[in-house]
Amino acid sequence: MTSRPSPSPNKTVRPKRRSALLPTIIVVAALVVALVIFSGIYTDMLWFNQVGFAGVFWTERIAKLLIFLAGFLIMALAVYFSIRAAYKARPVYAPDSAHEDSLNRYQAQLEPVRRVVMLGVPIVFGLFAGTAAMAQWEKVMLFLYQVPFGTTDPEFGMDVSFYTNTLPFLGFATGMLISATVIAFIAGVLTHYLYGAIRLTERGIFTSRAAQIHIAILAGVFLLLLGVNFWLGRFATLQDNSGYRAGAMFTDVNAVIPTKAILAAAAIIVAILFIVAAFLGKWKLPLIGTGMLVITAIVAGGLYPWAVQEWQVKPSEGNVELPYIARNIDMTRQAYGLSGMEVTPYNATTTATPGALRQDADTAANIRLLDPNLISSTFAQLEQYRPYYKFPKTLNVDRYTINGKVQDAVIAVRELNPNGIDPDQQSWYNQHLVYTHGYGVVAAYGNTVTSDGKPVFMQSGVPSEGVLGTDTSYQPRIYFGQSTSDYSIVGAPTGTAPIELDRPTGNSPTTTTDNPSDESLTTFTGNAGPNVGNWFNRVMYALKFQSSDLLLTNGVNEKSQILYDRTPAERVAKVAPYLTLDGNPYPTIVDGKVKWIVDGYTTSSYYPYSQQQQLQEATTDSLTDTGGIRPLPNASVNYIRNSVKATVDAYDGSVELYAWDAQDPILKAWEKVFPTSVKPFTEMSADVMSHVRYPEDLFKVQRELLGRYHVTDPTNFFKNTLAWSVPDDPTTKAVDKQPPYYLSLKMPGQDKTAFSLTTDFIPQEVKNTDSRNILYGFMAANGDAGNVKGVKSPDYGKLQLLQLPDATQVPGPGQVQNTFQSDPSVSEQLNVLKLGQSDVINGNLLTLPMGGGMLYVQPVYVKSTGSTSYPTLQRVLVAFGDKIGYAATLNEALDQLFGGDSGAAAGDAGVQKDPGAAGSSTEGTVTPPSANGNAALGKALNDANTALKDGQTALSQGDFTAYGEAQKRLEAAIAAALAAEGAAATPAAPSAEPSATP
Repeated sequence: MTSRPSPSPNKTVRPKRRSALLPTIIVVAALVVALVIFSGIYTDMLWFNQVGFAGVFWTERIAKLLIFLAGFLIMALAVYFSIRAAYKARPVYAPDSAHEDSLNRYQAQLEPVRRVVMLGVPIVFGLFAGTAAMAQWEKVMLFLYQVPFGTTDPEFGMDVSFYTNTLPFLGFATGMLISATVIAFIAGVLTHYLYGAIRLTERGIFTSRAAQIHIAILAGVFLLLLGVNFWLGRFATLQDNSGYRAGAMFTDVNAVIPTKAILAAAAIIVAILFIVAAFLGKWKLPLIGTGMLVITAIVAGGLYPWAVQEWQVKPSEGNVELPYIARNIDMTRQAYGLSGMEVTPYNATTTATPGALRQDADTAANIRLLDPNLISSTFAQLEQYRPYYKFPKTLNVDRYTINGKVQDAVIAVRELNPNGIDPDQQSWYNQHLVYTHGYGVVAAYGNTVTSDGKPVFMQSGVPSEGVLGTDTSYQPRIYFGQSTSDYSIVGAPTGTAPIELDRPTGNSPTTTTDNPSDESLTTFTGNAGPNVGNWFNRVMYALKFQSSDLLLTNGVNEKSQILYDRTPAERVAKVAPYLTLDGNPYPTIVDGKVKWIVDGYTTSSYYPYSQQQQLQEATTDSLTDTGGIRPLPNASVNYIRNSVKATVDAYDGSVELYAWDAQDPILKAWEKVFPTSVKPFTEMSADVMSHVRYPEDLFKVQRELLGRYHVTDPTNFFKNTLAWSVPDDPTTKAVDKQPPYYLSLKMPGQDKTAFSLTTDFIPQEVKNTDSRNILYGFMAANGDAGNVKGVKSPDYGKLQLLQLPDATQVPGPGQVQNTFQSDPSVSEQLNVLKLGQSDVINGNLLTLPMGGGMLYVQPVYVKSTGSTSYPTLQRVLVAFGDKIGYAATLNEALDQLFGGDSGAAAGDAGVQKDPGAAGSSTEGTVTPPSANGNAALGKALNDANTALKDGQTALSQGDFTAYGEAQKRLEAAIAAALAAEGAAATPAAPSAEPSATP
């Protein structure tokens, strides 16, 4: 017996601390992760409780949890029982080969952890399945709470709700069961192989009787589910969008649908053969049946439909497809709300006659001159007041009743701009406790400007003043806005000294300093956010926002509230997760508050026979590409309704949802899911009702589709010779679609003016080809809902399409813009405006059906160089047929265009502007007094050009004295040019007849 050597006295035996600490570290890490997850759930619960939508929070999360558990259990139990059945059926024998001996070694190594593996593998697959199932919670809820459409499909006679609510759920459930069966089959086969029930021998593959039964049952279940899937596929053909036209066409109806029924029956028969074979032990028939099923799937499911399409449909496609094209047209127009559109033939004249606008006087008075896409910097320079305020890049258009008359307005709110805070003051305390809100609404009349081209404000200033109210008649503080992305902590007990910066006390818009003595302070008094006055809530929010400052600051008190998720879209999306939201929320002053109005859409991609639209592509135009407005998300739909109008209070963030389309079955289903979240529109106040608009993104989707679906005759639709396109925006260099425009106008055949959303149509544009840019159609959507509480005008939402004759000669927007730019007289006068390195900017090109034809109006802005420059409206271009007019005011330009008297007064009729660059209108062109016939003007222009060149030369040489002298000569030359041209302007209208000669 040998003794173990004793430890060396020079070595110290150290305890294995690392192995002892590892479990502790894992436990601590798990607790930290759990605490962070809990903080997210708990703070969400507080947010929903505060905003009044706790029911949405609990319903959504309980539904997701139950669906997760269902998916988890289906997958986990299927895999577990498959593994367990295979293990219990393992054969007991002595290994008689090296291969079997190696399997025994694997079994021996697996045995200590076998139970863990048998539970762990199903749990892992169950977690994946549960997570995938939870993501489909909307399909499950729409299935459980579905409401019939009352409309049936033209093939099977099923209610449309079967396709939008039932079929997606059945497809999801079938797919889940097939996945569980396949994974259970694989797990079972691997277990059988590991324990020897399936093994490779010299004579082939040996399979035990128990393994055969196991595999046969799973194969039978799989084939049964495959048969169900084939059967459901019959209905899914009506949702097919893979071809040029959506829905089941001739080949689908006469070949695909019958073969899918045959495949479903064949799959079920083979499934029964497998189950019978499992007990009889005879595998010949199921194997033959499987082979026949595969052959049938190839021949009947692939070759036969292909043969029908190639040999029967293609040679006579124009005839055999017509009944199915008619189905596609009808169902698509229903799905997108186009079936009730009013189509009016409009034989537009191209001859401008005196007094032609007399019948359109109301429309002429409301023609919008301010371009909301250009004047954000103008608003900023005139009304921003402080660097920590900002206006959005694209302003909004709304209307207000002033002195009994509806006036279009360009409107925005003065929002907080955190990036405008002095870098030296951007501490956590200032960013979250001091700079907490914006201030005031700024609105300008849309149809006029001042004599120097600036907006005429109807609401402006700090404090807020104007015809829309004062800061005592409405709450001007903007705690919730489109640029308010960070959290703020507000509120304090009564009597506490205020710390929130409220607004400047001076009234100078150009002040750029942040002098504390020029600012007033305030304390938020509303109920807008969860309380963080207790330590537990404070810790939870410190974890949520990963901020130690929030935990340690002394700026938090027992009444403090934390405001977050502050944009209108964020708040509506959280309380109505089933809605797709319009990309352009807009502010209004209603009921003594500033409220954001957000349009919400219910959508589906399962409407039968309806053509799918890619939302992001359909809603992208020149404004979204420049970052002014957000397009809809990248998703495809074939059904859409403006089902909800939401309001978000800009002061306290309160959200109200109104069921705007109360007949929408998708919305009705969600109202059953969340029964208290949506109010009937009859509860909407008169003020809010009067500021509802027709939503932009819905209109964009509809107009994109209408390019083809204005054609209702299947033969013409098939030929596609009458297709239209939305024109590109002619005012931008990039190739982007022209955005729709809000205008107050009276459409032909209508009795009164309505606030409408409008768009043009031109012949279809095909890539790599030249298309004529002439006007084929003009559509307007009535956006006036009325001004009575809870009563929606029956005219709201009506679409009217003016359809011009195919042989029309009315120029489209592109042609009109080209005429404006290429006319030598207009170009010459624009060059005068460009003197001094100023930029001339073309505003939005508006199209209006007036005077029996189509009138185009485009404001022309001038922007000088410099960091503080901003565009001002200096001239107006107009066109009617082949005639154009150009003047300092719209009123003058219209009179020029229509022979000296348009018959109506524009909104800027009383504005006295310098007539310098105004010309008179003649047939085909503008003929202003030109430099060729005006020696003084020619000399002034030459002097200006010389001074400009001298100044550039002096600047390049660093001679600032000479540069200053050149600038003085340039200013004098410009003044002389304007004076010379103004003196030569001809106020009289040109005569249509030659003058008599003696």
